[in-house]
Amino acid sequence: MTVTVLPIIEPDAKPAVPLAKVMNERLKRLAEELESLHLKDLKSVEPMFEDVVIYISYNSKYNIRWKIVNDVPENVTSMVTEQCDKLGYIKWKEVSLYNFNGRS
Repeated sequence: MTVTVLPIIEPDAKPAVPLAKVMNERLKRLAEELESLHLKDLKSVEPMFEDVVIYISYNSKYNIRWKIVNDVPENVTSMVTEQCDKLGYIKWKEVSLYNFNGRS
């Protein structure tokens, strides 16, 4: 299985320039560590031709959040969740386009 972890740097939540540079470098480093160290066991998971793509980013409180962005088996999702929980990362909350509080 091919594991890819991508740091997502969002333009909306930009701190001061020196801090942004440090935070972005940290995010890139954490993405590399998650891929090569913490999720290395996924590389031997069957089927070998499958991919798992994970995004990591900061939330509004500068905590690391993560999400799997492609369809993967439940056991892969469980392994990623377990590792991210151990690292203190939080699951990326999805905002639905159809979730609104409108009145008819």
